[in-house]
Formats: sequence, C-alpha cells, structure tokens
Amino acid sequence: MSKMKTNRGAAKRFSKTGKGGYKRSQSHLNHILTKKKSKRKRQLGTTQQVADCDVKSVKRMLPYS
Repeated sequence: MSKMKTNRGAAKRFSKTGKGGYKRSQSHLNHILTKKKSKRKRQLGTTQQVADCDVKSVKRMLPYS
C-alpha cells in the first residue's frame, strides 16, 4: 500500500497543538486594512482553535502530523 499524501495547502494553514487539537490563523488581515479599526486588526492577529466539527476533515488532510 502506498503512502498517504499530505494536503500541502492544509499543512501551511494548520498546525497541531500539544493536546492533539489544531490551531489556525484568522482571515481578513491581508488587504483593505485602512477601513478596519485597530482593535479589529489586533484581534484578527491572534490564533484560534479549529472547531470540533472540522477536526475530522483536518486530520484527514494531515495524516502524519
């Protein structure tokens, strides 16, 4: 049986945490930043945990993480 392939796009977006969850960065922080308040941009810079309903699909995309 051949090796499973890692989804490279997912590997760049998600990383595994110490307790087995996955962390992700938030969107909407790349362009059109002038109309966004400083508080909003600051809060978008923090990392979030992947929702429980999405963990199964992230695990499937990252079989060796």
